[in-house]
Order: sequence, then structure tokens, then C-alpha cells
Amino acid sequence: MRLRDRVAIVTGAAKGMGGAICAALAQEGAHIAAAAREPGPLASLVGRLECMDAGRRYLAVPTDVTVEDQVAALAQRTLDEFGRIDILVNAAGVIGPIETPLHKIAPDEWDRVLGVNLRGVFLCCRAVVPTMIEQRYGKIVNIAGTSGLRGYRYRAAYSASKWAVRGLTRTLALEVGRYNVNVNAVCPGVVTGDRMSTIIAEKARVRGWTEQEVFDEYVHEMALGRFTEGADVAHAVVFLASDESRQITGHDLIVDGGWDV
Repeated sequence: MRLRDRVAIVTGAAKGMGGAICAALAQEGAHIAAAAREPGPLASLVGRLECMDAGRRYLAVPTDVTVEDQVAALAQRTLDEFGRIDILVNAAGVIGPIETPLHKIAPDEWDRVLGVNLRGVFLCCRAVVPTMIEQRYGKIVNIAGTSGLRGYRYRAAYSASKWAVRGLTRTLALEVGRYNVNVNAVCPGVVTGDRMSTIIAEKARVRGWTEQEVFDEYVHEMALGRFTEGADVAHAVVFLASDESRQITGHDLIVDGGWDV
């Protein structure tokens, strides 16, 4: 197992790719501190993980990643329970306005997207970095996105937040590399799930298209002609969280089926 007895914090763990990431890390031997805003889905996730293998330990910590005190409590509870923090995966995020020109985005909505998608990453990194420096070991994986690699028409808030996550990732990698801490980003493309279904439905509504037409538009833009699955993203995270990636830091691993080619 590539991550035997490593301790991982995963934010945005309760749903979608966050749950897939937790499961993949656990399958490789990691103990998991799972964080999300909603206690119910978070408890359900931990229950499913516990059914996989009794040899792992799991901790559910309801957390709003935009609140400094809650993020600090997440890090401290993980240390109290496991004694160390080896891996941080920042998967918490919101999609923000869909098919909305920049001049029609409400400032409060802009702030909300940047709050979760960027401030949340900053606060979580800030909370765990001192422990990783002291350990002289750590792996931080930030979930960015292909919308942070290109312009994304009518998704200005989301795209801006993901560009910023990539900048944060590279800068932090330079700061902590001397302490044997790797910081990388995974850039998923179009990932199946509730969020993508919401985006497709809203695009179809605004454009007057069918949802199938929007779906087909996405597929036709991809070299592999298929959507990304949560498990595809999780496999990339496992690689970056393992010692197989010991010489990789400050980089983006793109998992998008060739959407950005």
C-alpha cells in the first residue's frame, strides 16, 4: 500500500469527488480526517469507509473552510486523534454563477465563490503547514480545474478562483520545498455528478437547448470523448500524495480526457 498509516485531511469530503478521494486514499492505507459543512452526509461517508476495511481509522469533522477557527479546529482534532498530518487534499468548492456575464454577477456571489474556492484553500494550507514543516514531510494537493487553465466564458468567478488556486499552489511549493513538503494541483475537467448535472441543466435553460445538446457539446470538445469520473481524479490525488511523486512539486496534473488539448 502506497500510503500505509499516512494521515490525510480531505475537505469537501462528503460528496462527489471528495468521497471518491477519501475512498482511494483509504484503499492505499491512509487514515482519513474527513471534513465538510454538512454533518449528515459526512457521517454517511465515514460509515461507508468503515465498511471497507477495519484497519483504517476515520474522523468526521464538520467544517466550514471559510471560517478560520473551524479550520484550525480541524487541524488540531486531526493531530489529537492521529498525532500527525501527512496529506492535505483541498477538495471543497462551489460552482458559483452559471452562464452569467461578469457584469451580471452579484458582488456577494463573487465573494462567496472566492471565499470557498480560494480562502478555504489558503486557510487549510495555513493550518497544516507548520506541522508538515516540523515533520519535514508533507503532501498538499489542491483541486484546481481546467477552467483555471483557460478562459471560461460566463463563469468568471469560478475561473478566477481556480486560476488563483494554481498560483497559490506554485508559490507555496517554493516556500515549503526545503522542508520536504510537496504542493501540487489536480485540474479535473468535466466530472460526472450532481454539480455537472446542475451546470448542464442551467446552460440548457439559458440557451434554450436540450440538456443532451449541452452534454454532447462537452463530449465533442474532449479528445477521449468521455466525461471524467470522480475515481479518475482520485487516482491522480493518490499519486501526488504518495512517494512516487517525491520529485514533483508546484505543478498541475490535468485530468480532463483531453478537454484542454
